[in-house]
Amino acid sequence: MHLPKINIPKKYIKIGAWVLGSFLVVCIALGAIAYNKREALLQKMMAKAIAKANKDFNLDIKIGSAGFSGLSTVHMTDISIVPKERDTLTTINDLTVGVKLFPLLVGDVKLSEVTLNTGKINIVFKDSLSNLDFILKRKKKDSTEKKSKVDLGDLAHNLLNQFLYKIPDNMEVKNLMLAVNDNDTAKLKFLTSTATIDDGDLTSTILVNDNEATWHVNGKLKPGRKQLDVMLFAEKSPVQLQYLNDKIHAKFSFDTVRTEMKSADYSGDAFKIEGSWSVKNLLVNHPKIASNDIIIHDAKIEADMLIGENYLALDSSSTILLKNAAIHPYLKYTLSPNKIYEVKVRAPEQDAQELFNSFPQGLFESLEGLKVSGKLKYDLDFYLDSSLPDSVKFSSGLTPTNFKILKWGKTNLQKINKDFIYTPYERGKPMRDILIGPGNPNFTPLSEVSSNFKNAILTSEDPSFFTHKGFVQESIRKSFAVNFKEKRFVRGGSTISMQLVKNVFLSRQKTLARKAEEILIVWLIENNHLTTKNRMLEVYFNIIEMGQNVYGIGEATRHYFGKRPSDLNIGEGIFLANIVPRPKIALYKFRGDGGLKDYMYPYFKYIGNIMAKRGLTPPDTSGYGFYNVHLREGLRQYLLPDTTTIDTNAFDSDDPLPAIETHDASKNLFDRLFGGETKKDSVSKPTITVDTVKKTRKQLREEKREQRRKEKELEKQLENQ
Repeated sequence: MHLPKINIPKKYIKIGAWVLGSFLVVCIALGAIAYNKREALLQKMMAKAIAKANKDFNLDIKIGSAGFSGLSTVHMTDISIVPKERDTLTTINDLTVGVKLFPLLVGDVKLSEVTLNTGKINIVFKDSLSNLDFILKRKKKDSTEKKSKVDLGDLAHNLLNQFLYKIPDNMEVKNLMLAVNDNDTAKLKFLTSTATIDDGDLTSTILVNDNEATWHVNGKLKPGRKQLDVMLFAEKSPVQLQYLNDKIHAKFSFDTVRTEMKSADYSGDAFKIEGSWSVKNLLVNHPKIASNDIIIHDAKIEADMLIGENYLALDSSSTILLKNAAIHPYLKYTLSPNKIYEVKVRAPEQDAQELFNSFPQGLFESLEGLKVSGKLKYDLDFYLDSSLPDSVKFSSGLTPTNFKILKWGKTNLQKINKDFIYTPYERGKPMRDILIGPGNPNFTPLSEVSSNFKNAILTSEDPSFFTHKGFVQESIRKSFAVNFKEKRFVRGGSTISMQLVKNVFLSRQKTLARKAEEILIVWLIENNHLTTKNRMLEVYFNIIEMGQNVYGIGEATRHYFGKRPSDLNIGEGIFLANIVPRPKIALYKFRGDGGLKDYMYPYFKYIGNIMAKRGLTPPDTSGYGFYNVHLREGLRQYLLPDTTTIDTNAFDSDDPLPAIETHDASKNLFDRLFGGETKKDSVSKPTITVDTVKKTRKQLREEKREQRRKEKELEKQLENQ
């Protein structure tokens, strides 16, 4: 194929040549002028930048000398940055920075080289102030200026580009110190003795806390291709920081951590970042996580992150690897028009033993050494629209295939099928040993427990106990909705099975590890039928705490009423069920004459009505035995005067006797999440405040209104259970 010949008149060729030539002459002339004036331009631009930093951020920036050392390279000496009325932030003795010329034509500043010789970055925290506060200071904007909607994908793209542009092709850093002083209680120093980038190869040597340890950050950098592969490790020992222990009492260390970014570009309407993060021998120890070291020997996440116009997401194509176990997570957070939280977890069917072997060391102490066969699959779905919290969706299921327990680990989960010793603890100290069996005179077989108590506690604590397999997903779902609306943890989803496992097999420490272990043990017991429901309920009734050093229904009925468990009437059964969540304040529900305080009446009426609708007790318009509950006379001498104001919250949190009112209040997050309370020894005495001031009619009316409000709140909470 031959292209047609195009004849261009010579006069047009001459005109084009003259135009192009003139343009080149102008460019060369301007370039020559700019080159000759560049020193003056540099000084002018630096003065403008220094003035802007002072005006907008209260930064005093000083530069001893500055000038060009090449076509596009600037050399500076004696640099200092001092925030107003704060400690000096940065000092640099010698700094050379080079930029690429062509990106400058479109307004991009890309570094070609950086050379730094001796500098210090000094971060100081004093009380609530620091010399980094200027970062949080925003320039005042015109209040009439309309806020434009920010596309998160575009924002992420721009921020990542700005970060990559600042990675130079060549770099040499010597003796750069980073020092952190946190209120003189914790200090940290990193001295980068050398750090170089040579054609994308990064190598560095970092001395931590005056030769306490030597770290290296090495890897491969390809910012033009948006690719990074960087590894952090230490010489001869794990990477660890005493600073974390000093500040938050946490121990944290690892052998190596590796971060890789494989690509970053738009995928449809979203900005997609593909990469991975891996760690070897990660050790974590914190009182709220576990009482012992948790060690993750080998973990990696292959992550595909999506950032859209109004959402952030971890795509379901991502994979979390723990040794040989694989999990596929999906996380999405939508910001507008409503905040929406989505979580999906898929663990495909895999060998059960491999899955158990992949658990972090120390996470499930009582199950260490457990041998199993078969396969397991796990699925979790969670969806919460903040505008419709009651429509929250939740489902979770661990599905076994030919699953069998071949050998017990540290703990025999079938020990409750025989007589055993139960030891309750108060603040980590054993109270006494209790035999759970006929050899204990207070032990009560299930057949000898009054149906009034049995039905009351099942109604209030776990109505579907005999039909569920350890968990009630609808209860957990409702808990999410209630807690989200209340903006605090006011409702949990524990079943009797979970309470039993917590007390019999686990420590009373409130940690994330213990909660995870509790959930797994409940699943093992319930789904493998390691014991019967009747035996579980019988053990639960005989170990449950029901007062100060009062454990089990046998001790409780004799302690409060001088009766046997089989003789409890409907009112006494409902009362004992009521004190289970907060047993230590049981006595403060009674008046001085031994009768129940009036605020308890709505609870009796509500629970009684539910029991009557289910055919568990006859209908009763007088409060289902409320007026028939009387504390035995021997205990009434310990009751406080009815005018005494009691702080049940303080008491239930640790003190054996309380110092405000007797209405039950919600527990905090960790109390409800991990179950129970942090307990103290029941030997100290309370501080009692007696109200001797005569109340006005207005005060009495206000108290009655408050009383009715709290009763309605109680009814509302019970309806949600």
